[in-house]
Amino acid sequence: MTTAYRWELTKLRYQKRTYLGLGAAVLVPIIFAVAVSLRNGGPDDVAFGRYIHQTGFAIPLVLLLFGSIWMFPLITALVAGDIVASEDHNGTLKTILTRSLERGQIYGGKLLAVFTYTVAAIFLNGLTAVIAGGIVSGFNPLTSLSGTVVQPGRALLLIGGSLLVYLMPMLAIACIGLLLSTVTRNSAAAVVGTLMFSLLVQLVAILPGLGGAKPYLLSTQFDAWQGLLREPVDWQPIAHAAWVSPLYAVPALIAAYLVFLRRDVAGG
Repeated sequence: MTTAYRWELTKLRYQKRTYLGLGAAVLVPIIFAVAVSLRNGGPDDVAFGRYIHQTGFAIPLVLLLFGSIWMFPLITALVAGDIVASEDHNGTLKTILTRSLERGQIYGGKLLAVFTYTVAAIFLNGLTAVIAGGIVSGFNPLTSLSGTVVQPGRALLLIGGSLLVYLMPMLAIACIGLLLSTVTRNSAAAVVGTLMFSLLVQLVAILPGLGGAKPYLLSTQFDAWQGLLREPVDWQPIAHAAWVSPLYAVPALIAAYLVFLRRDVAGG
């Protein structure tokens, strides 16, 4: 599997969609920081929106709120939805499966490559947002959701922890993208399908009469990181996201694995 993983990373290095996704992860916070420097107002109706002109540490947190709607799912889907489907499209899957590797090892290598790309995209976005935000608004103390003042060093640690918590539902999105890539055999369908799934769960969350289902929707888990920005730290939403996110990820991984194992490649 390690061999397959290294080979998948090598292939990602030479694919345009890899750089398109990572480029977007870097470019979006820069554009947002520039917009902040040009405008006096801010998104005061969202958490930390009122502080984006006071400290650059607020900018990556605001981007986490907006990014879960379409940006991060799309960036993730660009690779997750393509990593198997592109092999079908190019007719290379048959060649890969005739090598001295088992299908499970190849699948594991692709899964690890998707996870690596997703982690890189999230943390590149966070790092760029912190740097760009600091340049625009300064590396000043951050006001937590509880109203307490958080010093720059701890604010940086909390942002890093928030990115880790944010990864839990995002990796679930990556698993769904991998499933669609395996099942549809079409990159465009898998990418669009992953994005549509993300938008659908966002829509279900705001529908009346479904309040009881909201805690178990994947979209809700994208807000779990906010527990770190309270005094004292609220671990409940983080622990909740830690077991709800796998409810989406694990079935998708198992289904994709079974389909991949049974894939008929005799025709190409």
